[in-house]
Amino acid sequence: MENTLIITIITTISLIIWLYLLLFRGKFWLSDQRIDPKEISLTTYPSVCAVIPARNEADVLPVSLRSLLNQDYLGDFKVILVDDQSDDGTAEIAYKLATTFRKTDQLTVISGQPLSSGWSGKLWAMEQGIKYIKEQNLHPDYILFTDADIEHHQTNLRELVGKSQQENLALTSLMVQLRCQSIWEQFLIPAFIFFFEKLYPFLWVNDPHHKMAAAAGGCILIRQDILEQVGGLEIVRQALIDDCSLAAAVKSKLQDISDNPPQGIWLGLSEKTCSLRPYDSLQTIWDMVARTAYTQLNHSLLFLIGTVVGLTLIYIVPPVSLIWGLTVGNRLITGLGGITWLLMSISYLPTLRLYKTSLLWSISLPAISFFYLLMTIDSALRHLRGKGGRWKGRVYSVDHSS
Repeated sequence: MENTLIITIITTISLIIWLYLLLFRGKFWLSDQRIDPKEISLTTYPSVCAVIPARNEADVLPVSLRSLLNQDYLGDFKVILVDDQSDDGTAEIAYKLATTFRKTDQLTVISGQPLSSGWSGKLWAMEQGIKYIKEQNLHPDYILFTDADIEHHQTNLRELVGKSQQENLALTSLMVQLRCQSIWEQFLIPAFIFFFEKLYPFLWVNDPHHKMAAAAGGCILIRQDILEQVGGLEIVRQALIDDCSLAAAVKSKLQDISDNPPQGIWLGLSEKTCSLRPYDSLQTIWDMVARTAYTQLNHSLLFLIGTVVGLTLIYIVPPVSLIWGLTVGNRLITGLGGITWLLMSISYLPTLRLYKTSLLWSISLPAISFFYLLMTIDSALRHLRGKGGRWKGRVYSVDHSS
Protein backbone atom coordinates (compact mmCIF):
# COMPACT_ATOMS: atom_id res chain seq x y z
CA MET A 1 0.00 0.00 0.00
CA GLU A 2 2.81 2.41 0.87
CA ASN A 3 4.62 1.73 -2.43
CA THR A 4 1.38 2.28 -4.33
CA LEU A 5 0.87 5.64 -2.64
CA ILE A 6 4.42 6.77 -3.44
CA ILE A 7 4.11 5.73 -7.08
CA THR A 8 0.74 7.47 -7.33
CA ILE A 9 2.20 10.71 -5.95
CA ILE A 10 5.25 10.59 -8.27
CA THR A 11 3.08 9.87 -11.32
CA THR A 12 0.70 12.69 -10.38
CA ILE A 13 3.63 15.10 -10.09
CA SER A 14 4.79 14.03 -13.55
CA LEU A 15 1.32 14.75 -14.96
CA ILE A 16 1.21 18.17 -13.29
CA ILE A 17 4.62 19.04 -14.77
CA TRP A 18 3.42 18.14 -18.25
CA LEU A 19 0.26 20.21 -17.83
CA TYR A 20 2.48 23.15 -16.85
CA LEU A 21 4.82 22.59 -19.82
CA LEU A 22 1.96 22.43 -22.30
CA LEU A 23 0.00 25.36 -20.93
CA PHE A 24 2.53 27.75 -19.43
CA ARG A 25 5.99 27.13 -20.97
CA GLY A 26 5.77 29.59 -23.84
CA LYS A 27 3.95 27.14 -26.15
CA PHE A 28 7.40 25.76 -27.00
CA TRP A 29 6.02 22.51 -28.34
CA LEU A 30 4.10 24.15 -31.20
CA SER A 31 7.33 24.82 -33.17
CA ASP A 32 5.60 27.74 -34.86
CA GLN A 33 8.19 30.53 -34.75
CA ARG A 34 9.19 30.89 -38.40
CA ILE A 35 9.79 33.61 -40.97
CA ASP A 36 6.88 34.01 -43.36
CA PRO A 37 8.38 35.02 -46.74
CA LYS A 38 5.05 36.52 -47.78
CA GLU A 39 5.35 39.11 -45.01
CA ILE A 40 8.90 40.16 -45.94
CA SER A 41 9.26 43.31 -48.00
CA LEU A 42 12.58 45.14 -48.46
CA THR A 43 12.76 48.65 -49.90
CA THR A 44 16.41 49.17 -48.98
CA TYR A 45 19.19 46.61 -48.80
CA PRO A 46 21.64 47.14 -45.90
CA SER A 47 25.23 45.94 -46.32
CA VAL A 48 26.08 42.52 -44.88
CA CYS A 49 29.33 40.67 -44.18
CA ALA A 50 29.18 36.93 -43.56
CA VAL A 51 31.86 35.42 -41.33
CA ILE A 52 32.43 31.67 -41.67
CA PRO A 53 34.81 29.75 -39.38
CA ALA A 54 36.08 26.78 -41.39
CA ARG A 55 38.32 24.00 -40.15
CA ASN A 56 38.63 21.01 -42.50
CA GLU A 57 35.39 21.69 -44.36
CA ALA A 58 36.47 20.82 -47.92
CA ASP A 59 33.78 18.15 -48.19
CA VAL A 60 30.82 20.49 -47.54
CA LEU A 61 32.03 23.80 -49.02
CA PRO A 62 30.98 22.97 -52.61
CA VAL A 63 27.39 23.05 -51.36
CA SER A 64 27.45 25.45 -48.40
CA LEU A 65 29.70 28.17 -49.81
CA ARG A 66 27.97 28.04 -53.17
CA SER A 67 24.63 28.61 -51.41
CA LEU A 68 25.97 31.79 -49.82
CA LEU A 69 27.62 33.13 -52.94
CA ASN A 70 24.39 32.64 -54.87
CA GLN A 71 22.04 34.49 -52.51
CA ASP A 72 19.45 36.63 -54.28
CA TYR A 73 20.31 39.59 -52.06
CA LEU A 74 20.52 42.89 -53.96
CA GLY A 75 22.57 44.76 -51.37
CA ASP A 76 26.31 44.77 -50.74
CA PHE A 77 27.13 41.28 -49.47
CA LYS A 78 30.64 40.03 -48.76
CA VAL A 79 31.71 36.62 -47.49
CA ILE A 80 34.75 36.18 -45.26
CA LEU A 81 35.88 32.61 -44.75
CA VAL A 82 38.44 32.05 -41.99
CA ASP A 83 40.49 28.95 -42.82
CA ASP A 84 41.32 27.77 -39.32
CA GLN A 85 44.54 25.87 -40.08
CA SER A 86 42.82 23.23 -42.18
CA ASP A 87 44.85 20.40 -43.68
CA ASP A 88 42.30 19.21 -46.26
CA GLY A 89 42.51 22.02 -48.82
CA THR A 90 39.62 24.06 -47.44
CA ALA A 91 41.10 27.36 -48.67
CA GLU A 92 41.84 26.00 -52.13
CA ILE A 93 38.31 24.67 -52.52
CA ALA A 94 36.90 28.05 -51.46
CA TYR A 95 39.04 29.94 -53.99
CA LYS A 96 38.07 27.51 -56.73
CA LEU A 97 34.36 27.92 -56.01
CA ALA A 98 34.62 31.71 -56.05
CA THR A 99 36.40 31.56 -59.39
CA THR A 100 33.88 29.14 -60.86
CA PHE A 101 30.94 31.35 -59.93
CA ARG A 102 32.80 34.57 -60.73
CA LYS A 103 32.50 35.75 -57.13
CA THR A 104 36.17 36.44 -56.37
CA ASP A 105 35.33 40.05 -55.55
CA GLN A 106 32.74 38.85 -53.03
CA LEU A 107 34.75 36.17 -51.20
CA THR A 108 37.80 36.71 -48.98
CA VAL A 109 39.67 33.77 -47.48
CA ILE A 110 41.76 34.47 -44.37
CA SER A 111 44.47 32.13 -43.13
CA GLY A 112 43.68 31.64 -39.47
CA GLN A 113 46.28 32.23 -36.79
CA PRO A 114 47.12 29.68 -34.06
CA LEU A 115 44.54 29.47 -31.29
CA SER A 116 44.95 32.39 -28.90
CA SER A 117 44.98 31.76 -25.16
CA GLY A 118 41.61 32.33 -23.53
CA TRP A 119 39.56 31.64 -26.67
CA SER A 120 37.59 28.64 -27.84
CA GLY A 121 38.57 27.48 -31.34
CA LYS A 122 35.45 28.42 -33.29
CA LEU A 123 35.10 31.83 -31.65
CA TRP A 124 38.77 32.64 -32.28
CA ALA A 125 38.22 32.00 -35.98
CA MET A 126 35.12 34.22 -35.95
CA GLU A 127 37.04 36.95 -34.10
CA GLN A 128 39.66 37.01 -36.84
CA GLY A 129 36.89 37.62 -39.36
CA ILE A 130 35.62 40.55 -37.28
CA LYS A 131 39.13 41.99 -37.06
CA TYR A 132 39.49 41.79 -40.83
CA ILE A 133 36.22 43.70 -41.27
CA LYS A 134 37.54 46.46 -39.01
CA GLU A 135 40.97 46.57 -40.65
CA GLN A 136 39.40 46.93 -44.09
CA ASN A 137 36.96 49.62 -42.88
CA LEU A 138 34.04 47.72 -44.36
CA HIS A 139 31.46 49.01 -41.84
CA PRO A 140 28.62 46.60 -42.73
CA ASP A 141 25.17 47.24 -41.30
CA TYR A 142 24.87 43.56 -40.37
CA ILE A 143 27.19 40.64 -39.75
CA LEU A 144 26.04 37.13 -40.55
CA PHE A 145 27.69 34.45 -38.44
CA THR A 146 27.19 31.07 -40.06
CA ASP A 147 28.84 27.66 -39.99
CA ALA A 148 30.68 26.17 -42.94
CA ASP A 149 28.30 23.22 -43.06
CA ILE A 150 25.10 25.24 -43.57
CA GLU A 151 23.32 25.22 -46.92
CA HIS A 152 21.42 28.50 -47.14
CA HIS A 153 18.23 28.71 -49.12
CA GLN A 154 18.56 31.23 -51.95
CA THR A 155 16.25 33.71 -50.20
CA ASN A 156 17.59 33.17 -46.69
CA LEU A 157 19.65 36.37 -46.38
CA ARG A 158 16.90 38.52 -47.84
CA GLU A 159 14.40 37.05 -45.40
CA LEU A 160 16.71 37.47 -42.42
CA VAL A 161 17.45 41.10 -43.26
CA GLY A 162 13.80 41.76 -44.05
CA LYS A 163 12.71 40.31 -40.70
CA SER A 164 15.34 42.37 -38.89
CA GLN A 165 14.42 45.58 -40.72
CA GLN A 166 10.66 45.26 -40.39
CA GLU A 167 10.73 44.43 -36.70
CA ASN A 168 13.77 46.57 -35.81
CA LEU A 169 15.67 43.57 -34.41
CA ALA A 170 19.21 43.67 -33.08
CA LEU A 171 19.77 39.95 -33.59
CA THR A 172 17.89 37.48 -35.78
CA SER A 173 18.75 33.79 -35.67
CA LEU A 174 17.56 30.59 -37.29
CA MET A 175 17.66 27.09 -35.92
CA VAL A 176 18.48 25.49 -39.25
CA GLN A 177 17.05 22.12 -40.16
CA LEU A 178 19.43 19.41 -39.01
CA ARG A 179 19.92 16.33 -41.17
CA CYS A 180 17.39 13.64 -40.36
CA GLN A 181 17.92 10.68 -42.69
CA SER A 182 19.56 7.77 -40.87
CA ILE A 183 17.67 5.77 -38.27
CA TRP A 184 19.72 7.33 -35.46
CA GLU A 185 19.02 10.81 -36.79
CA GLN A 186 15.29 10.13 -36.92
CA PHE A 187 15.43 8.71 -33.42
CA LEU A 188 17.40 11.49 -31.74
CA ILE A 189 17.66 14.68 -33.85
CA PRO A 190 14.04 15.97 -33.70
CA ALA A 191 14.16 15.47 -29.94
CA PHE A 192 17.31 17.62 -29.79
CA ILE A 193 15.26 20.49 -31.26
CA PHE A 194 12.32 19.68 -28.98
CA PHE A 195 14.50 19.80 -25.86
CA PHE A 196 16.18 23.03 -27.01
CA GLU A 197 12.78 24.68 -27.52
CA LYS A 198 11.67 23.52 -24.09
CA LEU A 199 14.82 24.91 -22.50
CA TYR A 200 14.60 28.19 -24.44
CA PRO A 201 10.96 28.74 -25.47
CA PHE A 202 11.22 30.72 -28.70
CA LEU A 203 8.09 32.75 -27.90
CA TRP A 204 9.79 34.01 -24.73
CA VAL A 205 13.07 34.65 -26.55
CA ASN A 206 11.18 36.75 -29.09
CA ASP A 207 9.37 38.76 -26.43
CA PRO A 208 11.44 41.94 -25.85
CA HIS A 209 10.07 42.19 -22.32
CA HIS A 210 11.00 38.64 -21.29
CA LYS A 211 14.44 37.89 -19.86
CA MET A 212 14.80 34.64 -21.86
CA ALA A 213 17.50 34.87 -24.54
CA ALA A 214 18.91 32.33 -26.99
CA ALA A 215 20.25 31.97 -30.51
CA ALA A 216 21.36 29.19 -32.84
CA GLY A 217 25.01 29.55 -33.82
CA GLY A 218 24.61 28.11 -37.29
CA CYS A 219 22.82 31.23 -38.53
CA ILE A 220 22.94 34.54 -36.66
CA LEU A 221 22.38 37.95 -38.23
CA ILE A 222 23.42 40.73 -35.85
CA ARG A 223 23.59 44.47 -36.22
CA GLN A 224 27.24 45.49 -36.38
CA ASP A 225 26.76 48.48 -34.07
CA ILE A 226 25.06 46.33 -31.44
CA LEU A 227 27.87 43.77 -31.60
CA GLU A 228 30.35 46.54 -30.84
CA GLN A 229 28.20 47.95 -28.04
CA VAL A 230 28.08 44.64 -26.18
CA GLY A 231 31.86 44.30 -26.40
CA GLY A 232 32.22 42.11 -29.46
CA LEU A 233 32.91 38.39 -29.40
CA GLU A 234 35.44 38.85 -26.62
CA ILE A 235 32.67 38.82 -24.02
CA VAL A 236 31.87 35.20 -24.94
CA ARG A 237 35.38 34.13 -25.99
CA GLN A 238 35.49 31.13 -23.64
CA ALA A 239 31.88 30.08 -23.93
CA LEU A 240 31.16 26.71 -25.52
CA ILE A 241 27.51 27.72 -25.85
CA ASP A 242 28.56 31.01 -27.42
CA ASP A 243 25.36 31.59 -29.42
CA CYS A 244 23.08 31.73 -26.38
CA SER A 245 25.66 33.73 -24.41
CA LEU A 246 25.85 36.32 -27.20
CA ALA A 247 22.06 36.53 -27.41
CA ALA A 248 21.85 37.06 -23.64
CA ALA A 249 24.42 39.87 -23.82
CA VAL A 250 22.53 41.55 -26.66
CA LYS A 251 19.13 41.32 -25.01
CA SER A 252 20.54 42.65 -21.75
CA LYS A 253 22.18 45.56 -23.58
CA LEU A 254 18.94 46.47 -25.32
CA GLN A 255 17.30 47.09 -21.97
CA ASP A 256 19.94 49.73 -21.22
CA ILE A 257 19.53 51.62 -24.50
CA SER A 258 17.08 54.48 -24.05
CA ASP A 259 17.47 56.30 -27.38
CA ASN A 260 15.39 54.57 -30.06
CA PRO A 261 16.41 51.02 -29.05
CA PRO A 262 15.92 48.01 -31.33
CA GLN A 263 12.86 46.00 -30.41
CA GLY A 264 14.73 42.90 -29.37
CA ILE A 265 16.02 39.59 -30.67
CA TRP A 266 14.31 36.83 -32.61
CA LEU A 267 14.90 33.09 -32.88
CA GLY A 268 12.98 30.84 -35.21
CA LEU A 269 12.97 27.58 -37.10
CA SER A 270 13.79 26.97 -40.75
CA GLU A 271 12.60 24.30 -43.13
CA LYS A 272 14.65 25.56 -46.09
CA THR A 273 18.11 26.36 -44.71
CA CYS A 274 19.78 23.12 -43.64
CA SER A 275 22.80 21.66 -41.94
CA LEU A 276 24.87 19.35 -44.13
CA ARG A 277 26.54 17.68 -41.17
CA PRO A 278 25.64 13.98 -41.08
CA TYR A 279 24.84 12.29 -37.81
CA ASP A 280 24.48 8.81 -39.19
CA SER A 281 25.66 6.95 -36.11
CA LEU A 282 24.87 7.03 -32.42
CA GLN A 283 28.46 8.05 -31.66
CA THR A 284 28.35 11.25 -33.74
CA ILE A 285 25.12 12.42 -32.08
CA TRP A 286 26.41 11.37 -28.68
CA ASP A 287 29.56 13.45 -29.13
CA MET A 288 27.57 16.48 -30.29
CA VAL A 289 25.41 16.46 -27.16
CA ALA A 290 28.13 15.46 -24.70
CA ARG A 291 30.34 18.31 -25.89
CA THR A 292 28.21 21.00 -24.24
CA ALA A 293 25.54 19.33 -22.06
CA TYR A 294 27.47 19.72 -18.81
CA THR A 295 28.48 23.26 -19.79
CA GLN A 296 24.78 24.06 -20.09
CA LEU A 297 24.51 22.98 -16.45
CA ASN A 298 27.31 25.43 -15.50
CA HIS A 299 29.49 22.47 -14.55
CA SER A 300 27.40 22.05 -11.42
CA LEU A 301 27.07 18.61 -9.84
CA LEU A 302 23.89 19.81 -8.14
CA PHE A 303 22.39 20.82 -11.49
CA LEU A 304 23.45 17.48 -12.95
CA ILE A 305 21.64 15.59 -10.21
CA GLY A 306 18.61 17.83 -10.73
CA THR A 307 18.67 17.14 -14.47
CA VAL A 308 18.83 13.39 -13.97
CA VAL A 309 15.95 13.52 -11.50
CA GLY A 310 14.00 15.90 -13.75
CA LEU A 311 14.40 13.84 -16.93
CA THR A 312 13.43 10.71 -15.04
CA LEU A 313 10.37 12.32 -13.50
CA ILE A 314 9.18 14.02 -16.69
CA TYR A 315 9.89 11.40 -19.35
CA ILE A 316 10.56 8.01 -17.78
CA VAL A 317 8.06 7.86 -14.93
CA PRO A 318 4.91 7.91 -17.16
CA PRO A 319 5.63 4.72 -19.18
CA VAL A 320 7.06 2.95 -16.15
CA SER A 321 3.94 3.85 -14.14
CA LEU A 322 1.70 2.69 -16.95
CA ILE A 323 3.46 -0.67 -17.18
CA TRP A 324 3.55 -1.08 -13.39
CA GLY A 325 -0.15 -0.18 -13.09
CA LEU A 326 -1.11 -2.71 -15.74
CA THR A 327 1.04 -5.35 -14.05
CA VAL A 328 -0.53 -4.97 -10.59
CA GLY A 329 -3.99 -4.03 -11.85
CA ASN A 330 -4.01 -0.49 -10.43
CA ARG A 331 -6.32 1.56 -12.66
CA LEU A 332 -5.45 4.92 -11.11
CA ILE A 333 -1.72 4.60 -11.72
CA THR A 334 -2.35 3.08 -15.15
CA GLY A 335 -4.58 6.01 -16.06
CA LEU A 336 -2.21 8.66 -14.72
CA GLY A 337 0.77 7.12 -16.50
CA GLY A 338 -1.15 6.64 -19.73
CA ILE A 339 -2.56 10.18 -19.84
CA THR A 340 0.85 11.69 -19.12
CA TRP A 341 2.55 9.58 -21.79
CA LEU A 342 -0.22 10.57 -24.24
CA LEU A 343 0.27 14.30 -23.51
CA MET A 344 4.01 13.87 -23.92
CA SER A 345 3.57 12.15 -27.27
CA ILE A 346 1.11 14.76 -28.54
CA SER A 347 3.50 17.58 -27.62
CA TYR A 348 6.21 15.98 -29.76
CA LEU A 349 4.10 15.75 -32.93
CA PRO A 350 4.71 19.31 -34.28
CA THR A 351 8.49 18.77 -34.12
CA LEU A 352 8.18 15.47 -35.95
CA ARG A 353 6.07 17.17 -38.61
CA LEU A 354 8.74 19.85 -38.97
CA TYR A 355 11.28 17.12 -39.66
CA LYS A 356 8.91 15.18 -41.90
CA THR A 357 9.50 11.93 -40.09
CA SER A 358 7.10 9.26 -38.85
CA LEU A 359 4.72 10.45 -36.14
CA LEU A 360 5.10 7.05 -34.50
CA TRP A 361 8.41 8.28 -33.09
CA SER A 362 6.32 10.29 -30.63
CA ILE A 363 5.76 7.30 -28.37
CA SER A 364 9.53 6.74 -28.14
CA LEU A 365 10.21 10.05 -26.36
CA PRO A 366 10.81 8.29 -23.00
CA ALA A 367 13.46 6.05 -24.56
CA ILE A 368 14.98 9.03 -26.38
CA SER A 369 15.17 11.02 -23.16
CA PHE A 370 16.98 8.10 -21.51
CA PHE A 371 19.67 8.30 -24.18
CA TYR A 372 20.01 12.05 -23.62
CA LEU A 373 20.21 11.46 -19.89
CA LEU A 374 23.15 9.11 -20.45
CA MET A 375 24.78 11.65 -22.80
CA THR A 376 24.49 14.34 -20.13
CA ILE A 377 26.13 12.10 -17.54
CA ASP A 378 28.88 11.29 -20.01
CA SER A 379 29.35 15.01 -20.65
CA ALA A 380 30.04 15.51 -16.94
CA LEU A 381 32.49 12.60 -16.91
CA ARG A 382 34.32 14.04 -19.93
CA HIS A 383 34.62 17.37 -18.17
CA LEU A 384 36.09 15.72 -15.08
CA ARG A 385 38.64 14.02 -17.35
CA GLY A 386 39.54 17.39 -18.91
CA LYS A 387 37.89 16.62 -22.25
CA GLY A 388 34.72 18.64 -21.87
CA GLY A 389 35.01 20.88 -24.93
CA ARG A 390 35.88 19.78 -28.44
CA TRP A 391 35.65 21.58 -31.78
CA LYS A 392 37.19 20.15 -34.92
CA GLY A 393 39.76 18.04 -33.14
CA ARG A 394 40.60 20.59 -30.43
CA VAL A 395 39.96 19.94 -26.76
CA TYR A 396 39.86 22.85 -24.37
CA SER A 397 38.56 23.74 -20.95
CA VAL A 398 36.29 26.64 -20.19
CA ASP A 399 36.82 29.14 -17.41
CA HIS A 400 33.53 30.64 -16.27
CA SER A 401 35.16 33.17 -14.01
CA SER A 402 35.71 35.67 -16.84
